[in-house]
Amino acid sequence: MSETADRLRRYLEDELGECQSEDLKARLEALDDLEAVLDPEIISSDVQTLSALGNETRYRLVRLLVEADEELCVCEITPLVDVSDSAVSHALSNLADADLVTKRKDGRWRKYRATSRASALLTVLDGSR
Repeated sequence: MSETADRLRRYLEDELGECQSEDLKARLEALDDLEAVLDPEIISSDVQTLSALGNETRYRLVRLLVEADEELCVCEITPLVDVSDSAVSHALSNLADADLVTKRKDGRWRKYRATSRASALLTVLDGSR
């Protein structure tokens, strides 16, 4: 028996008072079902999203766009966040890569809007305070 299975058997013995082979097998099968939530592509995407929100400027931009509930041009955003146009553009590009904002070119202007994922994340954060 592997060290991991042996340790799990000892844990189940502590929890159940005894551990039969069927108990161990059932628990291992249940844990195998959980492994699907650790899909590397999903984890990578989620970490990229959370990393994008882990910067104050990018977080402020997402919050601003969620509250605006409409497209905004960089020229409208910059005065509100007190950073340069290039810093705002760079931050918005990172947010677009993380699927937190969408961008659209309108002539010579770029317009940004928060995605439903950004709105959902802020709703969760607001609700957890």
